[in-house]
Amino acid sequence: MPLYRTDEIDWKPDDTAPALMKSFSGEFMKVGLVRYDEGVGPPPHFHPNEEQFIYVLEGKLRMVLGDETTTILPGDLVHISRNLRHGILPVEGHCVFFTCKSPVGDGRLAQDYNKADDADEKMAEMERIEG
Repeated sequence: MPLYRTDEIDWKPDDTAPALMKSFSGEFMKVGLVRYDEGVGPPPHFHPNEEQFIYVLEGKLRMVLGDETTTILPGDLVHISRNLRHGILPVEGHCVFFTCKSPVGDGRLAQDYNKADDADEKMAEMERIEG
């Protein structure tokens, strides 16, 4: 049984977003710890081939989820179905979340990233929200 002591593993830059990651893959799913600095996040995007969960560990995030824009906090668990547009923007400091995606594909967390057509508009909307 593989055991990963995540505090002993270095953060590595993501290959598609300004994030730091610790990622791991199994036979059917991939998981990771993801860190974004305040004001920096992935533009709204979708995954046509992957389902995803995000569990917030640290920070306050604005999130586009489909047609909704909301705030998620530590302890919140978000399910993102295939093709659902989503994006985050950390506010009031950095964020760290645990994520799980399936299927595993090639093991990279960003493998199935497809930027949404209205990504820039939605990022600007998240930046304008107060509180």
